[in-house]
Amino acid sequence: MGEAELERALRETFSRRVDTPAPRRADPAGEVLRRARRTGRRRTLTGLALAGVATVLVTTGMVQLSGPGGRGGTPTVVLGDPPGLSLSPLPSEPTPVYRPGPVRAELDLLVGDQLDTSGGQRRELTGVDGVERAQRIHDGEGWLLTSAATAAGRTLWWVSADGGTPQVMLAAADAVAVSADGRQVAWRDGTDVVAASVVAGQLIAPSRVSAPTGVVPVGFTGDDVLIAQPGQGGMSVWRRAMGGVPGTVNPNVRVVYGTRPDGRLVALVTTGPAQRPCVALLDPGRGLTPTRTGCVAELTADGLGAVSPDGRWLLANGTGRTALLIDLADPAAAPATHPAGPKLVGPVAWTRAGVALHVDAAGGLVRVRPERVLAGERPTPSTIDGMAPGQRPVVVADTPALPDGA
Repeated sequence: MGEAELERALRETFSRRVDTPAPRRADPAGEVLRRARRTGRRRTLTGLALAGVATVLVTTGMVQLSGPGGRGGTPTVVLGDPPGLSLSPLPSEPTPVYRPGPVRAELDLLVGDQLDTSGGQRRELTGVDGVERAQRIHDGEGWLLTSAATAAGRTLWWVSADGGTPQVMLAAADAVAVSADGRQVAWRDGTDVVAASVVAGQLIAPSRVSAPTGVVPVGFTGDDVLIAQPGQGGMSVWRRAMGGVPGTVNPNVRVVYGTRPDGRLVALVTTGPAQRPCVALLDPGRGLTPTRTGCVAELTADGLGAVSPDGRWLLANGTGRTALLIDLADPAAAPATHPAGPKLVGPVAWTRAGVALHVDAAGGLVRVRPERVLAGERPTPSTIDGMAPGQRPVVVADTPALPDGA
């Protein structure tokens, strides 16, 4: 039955039920039909609305269909949580807090109890303080740190590259000397001078020799130990691998600054009745006999200084107010000297690229580049952030590069 036929049937039924044939102002059948149509429309709209709500819920969003002030415009999608879910915002990344990073230098720096490596890492060294010298161990095995002299003596710490708490290797030692590769240590122990190898934080295969009062180890030449006599008594070599006592003393040797690639030592010696200060190359295999000597009147004997990796340059203190860069190309002649910035107050460390680093009296880091010094530059200190008043960093000496094929 169609919609029109249903409408006519309803009208006829209602017409037969009335008592009078007069037309009525009300139309019961029409009212019923109109209600039915309204109900159908409402159901249709409700179905469409529910479908729209379901679509919005699936996409977890709501659509605003009018612009500002109720005017129609481009819909703006506002992402939100569907009903029944948490309305809390999604967790966001924390705002980064700026903290000054480690001091970057060509070599590692020890600032108080913090070790800042040249690679940008920072380590807290618990229990370490008063360090005077620091040396890397060959093959990146760690560091050896030597304290300044105190009433109780000196302390030597071993710091592993793998982390962990620094380990005390020596305590209350009268003097401590560390080889350039960090694998050998010599120290004064009571009436003896002792030397040993460093393996995984342990001192192994020690050698011991009785020594007069005041005799102390000051360095290494290969596996042999350099021994300084008390006062201005000179130096000798202790060939510990062969046993016995230190060799003949050369009374004219005051300071040994380092070793050249050919094995000869760069030293400060005095010559003649006037005891003139000179720079000499010494043969450690022949009782520290000089092979070449060039006198430098303005060089001091405070023991501070170091030789460049190629053996060409010596940075040491002059008698004036500056450090001196000394050209060792021909020590047989009077070596050329060049003012090279603030005086040394502690150890000097050379990079493998030939730049010398040291710290001045105010705690500033000084870089000495020979080619710039030759061009007339006077090195000046740069400030290191984060240091306490009166604090001075320690430049960590690098290990020498191995020869090709080694």
